[in-house]
Amino acid sequence: MSTALLRPAALSDAPAITELLNEIDRMEIGRPETDLHEVEADLKHPDTDLEHDSWVAVDDGRTVAYGLLWDSSGGERIGIDHYVLPDHQHTGLRLLEAMEARALAKARANGADRAVVHLHLNARPTTDTALLTARGWRTVRRHHVLHRAVDPQADLPPVPPPGVRLRACADEADRLRVHELYHSAFAEHFGFQPREYGRWLTDIGGDRVDWSLVWIAETDDLGDAGFLLARDDREAMGWIRNLGVLPGARGRGLGGFLLRHAFARFAERGRDTVGLGVDTENATGAPRLYSRHGMAVHFAVDTWEAVLT
Repeated sequence: MSTALLRPAALSDAPAITELLNEIDRMEIGRPETDLHEVEADLKHPDTDLEHDSWVAVDDGRTVAYGLLWDSSGGERIGIDHYVLPDHQHTGLRLLEAMEARALAKARANGADRAVVHLHLNARPTTDTALLTARGWRTVRRHHVLHRAVDPQADLPPVPPPGVRLRACADEADRLRVHELYHSAFAEHFGFQPREYGRWLTDIGGDRVDWSLVWIAETDDLGDAGFLLARDDREAMGWIRNLGVLPGARGRGLGGFLLRHAFARFAERGRDTVGLGVDTENATGAPRLYSRHGMAVHFAVDTWEAVLT
């Protein structure tokens, strides 16, 4: 029986939480890929009440489990993160029980009569998934994290398709446009939830975004029709957070053009690897697009869902 102390997290716990997540990364994907600033951003999110929406479990001075809950829907949909070391599953269960209770309370406070809770776990997680299934959780989706090597000699800036122009996100008007394009391009995607501009900026870590790595593709006939939002603040690799093309502009090479442009820019900046995440059931053809451009599976992530009443 575990004697770990379960308590709310504090910003001062960020280094220990980062160490825990990187220990789990080593077990699940073979190398550490969690950065301190990512953990700090989660803990500082204005919609997270650390006193009630976060948990750390400490056993003999070592952080062995961590959980975070957020409510981005204002309704029944609640998201959680749950991490636990393999030899502390009882603590992981205590953490899960606490998170389920809080999720249901949050949903009811929103006026919903149930909570639909989503949790993302590596396909081969340190969490004992039998504990999840015993409590009614089930997998509802799989995402792949893809990666690709890039090289400045091979990944040269691409020639745009006829009638297409590309511009970097240079000012507030462009940022607002990217926000609009994001909502139009992703509206039918699994798990999509609309977010007003200020909330979207917070969620993407707008204070850390290098806007020169965010591009808008414009066509002669449709105007602004696609965008790519990339980040270069992760130690492990350059990262493409979002690539979206409006439904009416798909099939014209915009996605591949934006992707190759990002590869070239990352290679110019000295990166040797670029990654992104994709829904394996994406109906727009994104997995095929990425495969055609040399991206391969790094690891898989399952979305687990529980309906709490």
